Amino acid sequence: MDQARRYLVEGSVQGVGFRFFVERVARQLNLSGYVKNLRDGRVEVYALGPPEQLADLKRRLEQGPRAARVKRVHEEEAPLQERYRNQFTVEFEGGLW
Repeated sequence: MDQARRYLVEGSVQGVGFRFFVERVARQLNLSGYVKNLRDGRVEVYALGPPEQLADLKRRLEQGPRAARVKRVHEEEAPLQERYRNQFTVEFEGGLW
C-alpha cells in the first residue's frame, strides 16, 4: 500500500543540482511527487509510493549528489495527494531555480 512522506533537506543543497538528482532517483524508484527549493535554503521533497522505495529515497537524500553537502534530512508522514500520483516533477517556488 502506498504511503506519502515529506522530507526537508538541510545543508548546501541549492544550486548544486540537488532537485534534478532527486527527480532522477524518484523516477528510478517509481515514486510520485515533487521536489522544490524553499526560500530558507532547504529543499522540500514530497514522495508517494511503497514504504521500501520511500526508505531507499531517504537513504539517497542523505547522500545527495557529489556537489551537495547534506546536513540533515527531516522526514514526516504526509497526506496522500492524488494530484501527484504517476508523476514526479521539479517545482519552482516564487522564481527560485
